[in-house]
Amino acid sequence: MVDTVGHYMGGKQIPGESGRTGDIFNPATGEVQAKLAYASAAEVDKVVQYAKEAQVAWGAMAVPKRAAVCFSMRNLVVEHKQALAELLGKEHGKTIPDALGEVQRGIDVLEFACGIPHLIKGDFNSNIGGDIDLISIREPLGVVGGITPFNFPVMIPLWMGAMAVACGNAFVNKASERDPGAPMLLAELWTKAGLPDGIWNVVHGDKEAVDALLHHPDVPAISFVGSTGVGEYVYQEGCKHNKRVQSFCGAKNHMVVMPDADMDQAVDALVGAGFGSAGERCMAISVAVPVGEGTAKALADKLTPRVQALTIGPYNDPQADINPLITRQAKERVEGLIARGVEEGATLNVDGRGATMQGYEDGYFVGSTLFSNVKTDMEIYKTEIFGPVLSIMAPSTYEDAVGMVNDHEYGNGVAIFTRDGDTARDFTNRVDIGMVGVNVPIPVPMAFHNFGGSKRSKFGDTQMHGPESIRFFTKMKTVSARWPSGIKEGAQLAFPTND
Repeated sequence: MVDTVGHYMGGKQIPGESGRTGDIFNPATGEVQAKLAYASAAEVDKVVQYAKEAQVAWGAMAVPKRAAVCFSMRNLVVEHKQALAELLGKEHGKTIPDALGEVQRGIDVLEFACGIPHLIKGDFNSNIGGDIDLISIREPLGVVGGITPFNFPVMIPLWMGAMAVACGNAFVNKASERDPGAPMLLAELWTKAGLPDGIWNVVHGDKEAVDALLHHPDVPAISFVGSTGVGEYVYQEGCKHNKRVQSFCGAKNHMVVMPDADMDQAVDALVGAGFGSAGERCMAISVAVPVGEGTAKALADKLTPRVQALTIGPYNDPQADINPLITRQAKERVEGLIARGVEEGATLNVDGRGATMQGYEDGYFVGSTLFSNVKTDMEIYKTEIFGPVLSIMAPSTYEDAVGMVNDHEYGNGVAIFTRDGDTARDFTNRVDIGMVGVNVPIPVPMAFHNFGGSKRSKFGDTQMHGPESIRFFTKMKTVSARWPSGIKEGAQLAFPTND
C-alpha cells in the first residue's frame, strides 16, 4: 500500500476530497512511489477562501516583519538543502549536484526577498503645487496563484512565491503532479519560518485545478511556467477573466560558435548546457550553431566523443551524468523525435535510444544524442525536444546565424562564443531573445535581475523575480494630500493644475 499525498492548507497537509488521484513514479525504476490527491474546483475554492481571510492581516503586517519571515525561511532552506535535493532526485530523477544547484537558485531569490522593505518603497514629492504632496504606495494584490512545472519544483515556486508573500500576498501553488514532494516540504518550512497559516498553500491536480484558479474571482494574478501550449491557454484564459498573467513557456536555445572561439571552452559549455538535467530545462542549449564549415568540423570532432562518453544513472549514482526523464511518455516522445530526425535526413552522430542499465531496466532513460546536418524545416529543429538531444547546424556566415536565431518562434535564451567584442556587442543588440549569454551558455540572471524570454517563450508584459516581480505582485495607489491651514480658495471648476 502506497501513501497518498494531499494538499497543504492551514499550516498542515490535508487529505483530498475529490476521490481522484494520480501516481507518483520513480523515474529511475518506473515504480509507483505514492499516490497524489487531485483537487476539485470546490477544493481549490476552499483553499482560496482560507487564503483570502489570512491575507488581510499578513498584508497589513509591518514590512520588516515580513522580511524577517523570509530571512528565517532562507535559513531553513539552507538547513534542509540536502533533504530537498533528495526529494528532487527521487521524484524528478535529477542528480544530486544538479538538484543542489536548483535549491541554491531558490535560496538566491529568498535572499533578494529579504530586501523587501527597500524594494517595495513607493515615491514621494513634496509640494507639487498648492501645498499638495503626492505619494505613491505599493500594496498587495490579495491571493495570487502560481502554476509551477515538474522540472524545477523547488526553484520556480520560490521564484514566484517568495516575492509574492514578501509583497504581502497569500500564495496558492498549483504544483506539478509529477513531483509534489519538494513543494510540500517548502510549505512545511514556510510554516516553521513563522509564515501565518493560509499564506502559503499547495494544491495538486490537473486541468480542473488549473481552471479553478484561472476562473476564480478572488485570484487577481497568475504566474505560470511550463509548455507553450498550456502557457498560451493560461494567458488567454486568465486575461479573459480579467487577471494579471505572466506565462513563461517553451524554448529552442541556440549557441553560436564563432571561428575565433575557444573551442575547448565551447565544447565544455555545450556538454553542460545541452545534457545537464537530461535536457529538461527551458534554458537548455539544444542547437549548436558553428559558423563556417571549418568551425563546424572542429566542433563536431571535439564534441562527438564527449557526448558518447556521457553516462546514464539514477539520482544517487555519483558517476551519473544524465538522469532519467520524468515519465515513460516523455521517454517515448523524445525517442520518437530522434527517429523523426533520422527519417528527415539529419545525421545521427550519437544515438541515445534504447539506453538501459542493470537494475534499472524499466527506468525512463534516454542516452545522450547528437545530430548534425540539421535543417531548419526538420521537426527536431522546430520542436522543443526537452530531452538529452543536441543538434548541430552549420550556417556559412555570421549573418545567417543571426537570422536563424531570430527566425525561430521561440526567444527564451541564446549564447554566443567568441573572442571578439565587436561581434559579441553586435549579436546582443540584434537578437530578439530575452536572455543573452556572451561566453556564458545558460544566461539565467541572478535573483536581483529579471528573468524572461520573448516571442512565444513568454506571454504577458512582466518578467520573473528581480524588480519586475515587485511590480507584478503589487498594485499602485497614488495619494494627493493637502493639509489646509487657513487656505480659502473657493470652488474651482476648471481642471486642476499645479499653477
